Amino acid sequence: MTHHRISRRARAASAVVAAGVLVPLAAGAAPAAAATPQVACTSKTVGLAAKLTADITAALSGRRSTTAVLLNDRVSKTSCVLRPDQKYDSASVVKVTVLGALLLDAQRQKRGFTQREFTLAYDMITKSDNAATSALWKQLGLTKIKSFLTAAGMTQTVPGTGGYWGLTQITARDEQKLLALLTVPNTVLSDGNRAYALKLMSKVITSQRWGTPAGAPADVTVQVKNGWLSRATHGWRVHSIGAFTGNGHDYTITVLTWDNATMDYGVTTIQAVARAIHKDLNPATARSAEVFTPPAVPQEALPATPETAARDAISATR
Repeated sequence: MTHHRISRRARAASAVVAAGVLVPLAAGAAPAAAATPQVACTSKTVGLAAKLTADITAALSGRRSTTAVLLNDRVSKTSCVLRPDQKYDSASVVKVTVLGALLLDAQRQKRGFTQREFTLAYDMITKSDNAATSALWKQLGLTKIKSFLTAAGMTQTVPGTGGYWGLTQITARDEQKLLALLTVPNTVLSDGNRAYALKLMSKVITSQRWGTPAGAPADVTVQVKNGWLSRATHGWRVHSIGAFTGNGHDYTITVLTWDNATMDYGVTTIQAVARAIHKDLNPATARSAEVFTPPAVPQEALPATPETAARDAISATR
């Protein structure tokens, strides 16, 4: 973890954005504001790109969340992008990366999972269990995590240090690479390992099946993983990645957000985007989303986790 020494005056004019990283605020005249990124879609299906562009833009209109969106549909040859390379704290979406690293490590050793690994992997993905994630993160170590990222071509992802896996830096582009790795045959993960990962993502508990599945057609197989984390700057990080397959469907969606005042606000932003996407890709079968009620104590706001330990340490420096 890199630490920067700064004076008290400089510290007062700085914003903490990640563990041990300080980004100075601009001094003097502020630079001209950059143009707000716009949704950009392409498609082999006539009229679909324009409709998705308009509907995703409308879904985000007036929302205060800073949102990254990536869609890839292999059936209609459609893609949409918005802020694909902006980095976000991962929160628990990194758990799919941890699972991928565990699968690749076992594959390279030509062995199956131990019973302990099966249990930890199941709890990590289906329940978003933090303790299970910490155990697997420690078992793998940064070397094996980084080796998986290299094999997966996830060049923009930077693992959190000091055990703070929830502060891994991710981008929508890399999350889509990860979902593609799980949904398309490749030389990194075997078909059996890909199927296992998707099976766990299809069994995420009901209370955590919000986000990108909102509005998905009833005949699709939903594979999802979400993450949520509050920090001193940029408010709540709320993310959702999903793969939607079966019955002629084959598409993946990543929506990453921050600058959310509450967890619910971020969920609402993600689900507005998801409903627009599912409706446009499946006009005859898309459905309304269930109402999401945030848990009384958000799972990633529980004490004594790597994520909140980092958050509290950061807050204490302000």
